[in-house]
Amino acid sequence: MFYFHGAPGAPQECLWFDAQARDKDLNIFCLDRFSAPQGYQGEGYFRLLATEMLACAGAAQVHLVGFSIGAFAALQTCRHLQGRVASVSLISAGAPLEAGDFLPGMAGQQVFRLAQRWPVLFRLLSGWQALLARFAPHLLCKLLFASAKAADRQCLQQAEFRRLISAVLRDCFALQVAGYVREVLAYVTPWAGSLGQVKTKVRIWQGADDNWSPKAMADYLAQALSGCEQVEIMPGLSHYSCLLQSVPSVCAAIRKDVEGLSAPQ
Repeated sequence: MFYFHGAPGAPQECLWFDAQARDKDLNIFCLDRFSAPQGYQGEGYFRLLATEMLACAGAAQVHLVGFSIGAFAALQTCRHLQGRVASVSLISAGAPLEAGDFLPGMAGQQVFRLAQRWPVLFRLLSGWQALLARFAPHLLCKLLFASAKAADRQCLQQAEFRRLISAVLRDCFALQVAGYVREVLAYVTPWAGSLGQVKTKVRIWQGADDNWSPKAMADYLAQALSGCEQVEIMPGLSHYSCLLQSVPSVCAAIRKDVEGLSAPQ
């Protein structure tokens, strides 16, 4: 099971899966994607991720789990793992921006517009966020969650969530900002045409009140991905709250897949 964290994001997000993965006897890995050398861009970047995953997995089938923009990275990497991916689970997934009028409903619309139209200014903004992450991480967290909706507001009231998300933002911006910039710039580049190459089983979990990755994105991905077998809309949940609440059912679904793969034919 390979987890693709968000952007912003960091491998520490795996901690939210740890207890459930252990309970279901699943081995969970998370590549430190943003640390990949900057010489790898575009398709070369996703081929590198696929190569690293195969080195970890050996001959085993793999299950991909992508959160937010990590869903984009998971789908792009899946294209370079044909025949080795048993399932893809998408949580609060970011869809191609060119595929619909999504931006007006997205809390991060200004950042994505900046990345699309003025990538140099986007790099400068990310550099400023890196300074905040080093010297005022709690302020950066407060700014990024200023538009939090629904149950995401309740997440921020939990000390453990605030501690982990602050560590995630600090590692992303203060330590790996160049990798973050690379992935966001890749995400805002048109990629809807690549979805037809994803042939494996796909499941989607989506918060009904998500204002980071709106429900319309889940609707689009469900239609565009030919292997989509399940879409679970979670009432009252937004972005991170959907991630936290979906963990048990995501792990249970993957455990069921594993048992199906190992059953006698």
